[in-house]
Amino acid sequence: MLYRKMPKTGDELSVLGFGCMRLPVKADGSIDEERATRQVRDAIDQGVNYVDTAWPYHMGQSEPFVGRALADGYREKVRLATKLPSWLIESREDMDKYLNAQLEKLRTGHIDYYLVHALVGDLWDKVEALGVADFLDRAKADGRIGNAGFSFHGAGKDFSRIVGAYPWDFCQIQYNFLDEQNQAGTAGMEYAASRGMGVVVMEPLRGGNLTKTVPAAIQEIWDEAPTKRTPAEWALRWVWNHPEVTVVLSGMNEESHIRENLRVADQAYADSLTEAELDLVKQVERKYREILKVACTGCRYCMPCPSGVNIPLCFEEYNNLHLVDNPDGEKFMYAARLGGAVALGNPEFASLCVQCGECVEKCPQHLDIPAILQSVVEELEGPGFEKRVAMAKQAFKQT
Repeated sequence: MLYRKMPKTGDELSVLGFGCMRLPVKADGSIDEERATRQVRDAIDQGVNYVDTAWPYHMGQSEPFVGRALADGYREKVRLATKLPSWLIESREDMDKYLNAQLEKLRTGHIDYYLVHALVGDLWDKVEALGVADFLDRAKADGRIGNAGFSFHGAGKDFSRIVGAYPWDFCQIQYNFLDEQNQAGTAGMEYAASRGMGVVVMEPLRGGNLTKTVPAAIQEIWDEAPTKRTPAEWALRWVWNHPEVTVVLSGMNEESHIRENLRVADQAYADSLTEAELDLVKQVERKYREILKVACTGCRYCMPCPSGVNIPLCFEEYNNLHLVDNPDGEKFMYAARLGGAVALGNPEFASLCVQCGECVEKCPQHLDIPAILQSVVEELEGPGFEKRVAMAKQAFKQT
């Protein structure tokens, strides 16, 4: 296992972190506790020292599970990360209420790395106005948290202003070779690092979409490489190649995946990929762009939509639907991410489109956005849609 330093603290963190959002489950959907505990502890025994969870993961059961899994001395071996459920916060008092509940769930006296969860611009404005800076300062001062950070799912312009709004220790961003221009992107990662912040990366495999079902045209490019690697190894190595990255989270739930990730993490040096290898990854990225249903780059020139549609996110979820072998899971994610479950309660679905055409004039890719949004509606808002929206809201409001 290789380790990288958190810039502001000097903490030596394993380059591979264990994400506890996609733990193995039983037939009834509950966490397979025996198997998951064995996985987490085996990974720690092999050098992983960063474990990440959050309030809503596994319908609210991830944090209690992690608390139990880190018993028997394992808590002392790791840096533990969890997150303030920002979308549930209605007052300054709520912040302490949720943190104290998390400390109890996790069976610990402190959280090493505490994040304000799932920020977008409007949500940050809300929690900032409610006093989140004071909350973080006081929680650090009284020892309940060690390092303050945030996770991000919004537009690049909002990322930079959030970075500048508080003396953060670290941030967590979605980053992979398809998302260099999406959300925080490469520019955001480099900006955060220039401010002395650690960078924790989530979704290095886009929820497994870059590895579960690899199109033949993509595999042909990978096969051209003199050094043979799996698609997962290529994707992970690409992220770790960036020296700005401190930790890469993986939602590991298969023993074979854990073994592979541990193996790759032992070779994950920054700046270790050759120019030829980086060019190969770029070829794969371009081929994925050809295959994706929508050639959206996430530039957000189409935003804001006067009808409230989150056009880039609709297209991201639509593309994911056609990359995965789990359409039901992707339909749930669409309902959760665009239905207000993790934001301020304002739906941003494709079905809100009124075909005004304003976005078409702004799109540098010249996409027929209203027509594509209608396809999104047909495929992601079909039978069972209202039930998925209700389930998503319930999942993110577990107490």
